[in-house]
Amino acid sequence: MISSTYRSPIGTLTLVSDGKAITYLDFENTKYPSPKCPRGADKIIEQAKKELDAYFAGRLKEFKVPVRPQGTPFQEAAWKALTKIPYGATRSYGEQARAIGKPKAVRAIGAANGRNPIPIIIPCHRVIGADGSLTGFGGGMETKRFLLELEQGQRRLR
Repeated sequence: MISSTYRSPIGTLTLVSDGKAITYLDFENTKYPSPKCPRGADKIIEQAKKELDAYFAGRLKEFKVPVRPQGTPFQEAAWKALTKIPYGATRSYGEQARAIGKPKAVRAIGAANGRNPIPIIIPCHRVIGADGSLTGFGGGMETKRFLLELEQGQRRLR
């Protein structure tokens, strides 16, 4: 395992790779501590950084870097469903629950999204309340709004 930081328009992100896939991505100053591992970079981290550069420039719609999130089978199903939400689109927690065949598991979906170890690349920011309101996000509500506006073409970066 190796970790590296990435300076983004939304602040410093920490990336962790196991040499084959990204296993962790998080925002600076969140409630979840970064895994303790040596600093550096490998080809996976370098690929993730290039893709993040393209994403924040509005040129990348779908990440190709391999990811390996670890969680319960339910969490992993919820996270996989997140990757099916198209760039620029949003879904409600109920729609995500139905997408994995668990229509009554709306609250559990919210909890699983809150434990997503690779936000942005696994796009939990694309999930909103049933009424269209912005709801919880580990990177904060302003970051969620920024990411959604970026994807919907409402935010232009310099």
